[in-house]
Amino acid sequence: MSACLRPVLLVCLMTVLLWALPCWAQEEAGGLLHPLFQDHAVLQRDEPVSVWGQAAAGERVSVRFADQTRSTHADPRGRWQLHLRAMPAGGPHTLVVRAGQRLQSVRDLQMGDVWLCAGQSNMELPVWRTLNASSEIAAATHPAIRLFTVPAAAAVTSRTGFQQDVAWKPASPDTVRDFSAACFYFARELQKTVNVPIGLIHAAWGGSRIESWTSAGALRTQPGMDFPLQVLALYDRDPEKAAAQWGAHWQQWWRSRQDGVEADMPWQASLPTTDWQAAPTQLGAWERWGDPALADYNGMVWYRTQVSLSAAQAARAASLELAPADETDITWVNGVAVGSQYGAGEPRRYPLSPGLLKAGINTVVVNVLDTYGDGGLSGPATAHALRFDDGSRVPLDAAWHYRVVGSSQAPPLAPWHAATGLATLYNGMIAPLGDYGLRGMVWYQGESNTADGRAYAAKLRGLRDDWRSQFGRQLPLLVMQLAGYGPPPQAPTESDWAQLREAQRQVVKEDPHAGLVVAIDIGDAYDIHPPNKQELGRRLARVARRVVYGAPGLATSGPTPVSASSTAGGLKVVFDNVAGQLLTTGANGPIGFELCDADVGHCQYAEATLGAADVVLRCPAAGCGARVRYCWADGPVCTLRDSSGAPAGPFEISVTAGEVQR
Repeated sequence: MSACLRPVLLVCLMTVLLWALPCWAQEEAGGLLHPLFQDHAVLQRDEPVSVWGQAAAGERVSVRFADQTRSTHADPRGRWQLHLRAMPAGGPHTLVVRAGQRLQSVRDLQMGDVWLCAGQSNMELPVWRTLNASSEIAAATHPAIRLFTVPAAAAVTSRTGFQQDVAWKPASPDTVRDFSAACFYFARELQKTVNVPIGLIHAAWGGSRIESWTSAGALRTQPGMDFPLQVLALYDRDPEKAAAQWGAHWQQWWRSRQDGVEADMPWQASLPTTDWQAAPTQLGAWERWGDPALADYNGMVWYRTQVSLSAAQAARAASLELAPADETDITWVNGVAVGSQYGAGEPRRYPLSPGLLKAGINTVVVNVLDTYGDGGLSGPATAHALRFDDGSRVPLDAAWHYRVVGSSQAPPLAPWHAATGLATLYNGMIAPLGDYGLRGMVWYQGESNTADGRAYAAKLRGLRDDWRSQFGRQLPLLVMQLAGYGPPPQAPTESDWAQLREAQRQVVKEDPHAGLVVAIDIGDAYDIHPPNKQELGRRLARVARRVVYGAPGLATSGPTPVSASSTAGGLKVVFDNVAGQLLTTGANGPIGFELCDADVGHCQYAEATLGAADVVLRCPAAGCGARVRYCWADGPVCTLRDSSGAPAGPFEISVTAGEVQR
């Protein structure tokens, strides 16, 4: 070999080794890649792969993956991003990134299908809380299913990173136990026919509203959002001023509510206590106070106490510290709103503006809203205090008084709340995902929005379009319809839960890239978190096979209504997506059908005769009405299904004149 070639070959060899061999000390100091890109990750197959991270401003970044090499430069803020060409399913692969003297490698990457599973507590419910959990966990070794949990985090503004350390983990008894059951069982079932690695990104928060998962930009297109979004932006700059503005807004709602009294202002410092009762010294859950009005009460309760301060204390910078409130509070000091927070287990700390405290008597008023389970302000009274900038503390241990509201109207919730605010969970949990490649999205949420079910359709469209603008314009969306919850009805009734299910159905019906998963028959009348997530996973996989993977001849999600029209024999409801023929369980004919007038609230049950793909309802002498409803209740009994066992879901449709030809 020529001596002049040896240095060249040595340089080439060193370059190859630099790319191919691990460099642990440099990797630990690297952090070049976004935390999504870690060992065992799944990248979306058959689509260009977006890769990004952080380096020094203007620094050249080189990326090597499989047989591809790409390079770019970090922008003035240090962010870099590039795209790799699409690759088929398979692996393992290694991704190596180099910038200057720093090198980072991630290994055992698989090309497959990535699903984002998001929502509230029924999506959050872990495998260990499902049916037959011990056996399910013991058998949960699926190395081709990879799990990624987005840390629970709320933020007022959009974030690019996660609040805690994250990792991709192959499915095993150790990793599956605390993972989303709905998401895991879905992937396990799907992989029986879609034989590729599957990556699951789980982002859920119990009790969350859909507004918290939607970006501020998308929310601005919805009515009534201008003022709360302005307050949210102010909260990022000046929380105390934002709290005062929101307090004034809340007070206006209180005075103008339908069952309210204009002159009733419980937050006022000079308020007499004649209509207030003494609270137990230990405070705690109001259900345990012995007050019959609170024994099984979900709603609002006012709390009030006073504290005496010296002139020197009143002049100091201070904050109000409260023990946890279950579940939402809004708090005033001397008639000025100082803060509001959501979270049953979280203590409160509200800074107080200079001049708010005064020498002598100061009044603290707390309104607590509870919507589920126990409610109240934790105790004892000494757990609440004013804390000053010198470290001293004055407990609020004087007598506390309370007053039960009895209002059925839901109050406005502060836009910065974690799970019930505006864009807060999007900012903290969805925005950090960037444009990571996905095969589809699974959405299981709605229980916290049942009070405004009629408005849910617009909100679901907003979230769908918002997330598609981030992850892909035609990205499939699978919507889990709310399961049955509550006792079955004894007569036709209006139902917020049914109204929200109908909103879910309508949004999916209009979208060729969406699928609805019916769960009305696998709910639990006494548990808002039904444990049969295995069947849920099977139904999710079935819908995915049809909507996402185009499985021929497979009905989407059980029988769906097409039309309701008058015939000689009564009112015929025609169904589509029927596998085989319509069947019913537990009776000669299906139950749960209602004939309704045009006016809300005028409905009656109808006897039904079953056909192969239709149901004929017997009309009363007064006529068939203007609408047909089926399974319209919080927790209805639903008996109609098809030969495959798939249930017909709840619906409401208008009656059309004359026979409709299929």
